[in-house]
Amino acid sequence: MEKIIYKIKKIWFVISREIPKFFYNFWLFRKDLYNYTWYNGESSLFPFMITALRDMAHNIEVQGNEVEESSSKKIMKMYLASVIMENFINDNFIERAEKELGGLILHDWEFKPSENHPGSFELVDKDLPEEKEHNIKIINRAQEIEESDWKELWSIFQGQDYTKFDKNIDWNKQFDGTGLRGYWD
Repeated sequence: MEKIIYKIKKIWFVISREIPKFFYNFWLFRKDLYNYTWYNGESSLFPFMITALRDMAHNIEVQGNEVEESSSKKIMKMYLASVIMENFINDNFIERAEKELGGLILHDWEFKPSENHPGSFELVDKDLPEEKEHNIKIINRAQEIEESDWKELWSIFQGQDYTKFDKNIDWNKQFDGTGLRGYWD
């Protein structure tokens, strides 16, 4: 009799909790599932992580039990990580560098018959030396921004080394909200 009651409780738990949770998660990740491709980084891991982090941050903010002093820092870092991952999905580093340094100087393409390979064409280089230098600065700055975002993203996930916290200073004053292992309510 006891085994039957246990099985009934287990079945009820699956019906009342697990199946609705499955459908909620299916709905939550529907766009990420639809767009997923194994061969494309921008549609594989980051979209799922963005959705999960934003859902977690929202729920911690709305119905969380953690003290606000530490939870607000975690929520801010979760949203920041999701924004950084969106930057990688959108590959917007050149645009961000252009906002700092001015736009790339681009010219319409022009081709001329090739002297070395008869019957083929080669691109005419219309860029002035200062234009090339400006464009190189933008591209280098875009690479710096990308590298900086990458390091910041992984430092958010890695978190702080709590062994280096000063025991004489309040833990919440030293905690910065990073650390994927600590993202629980």
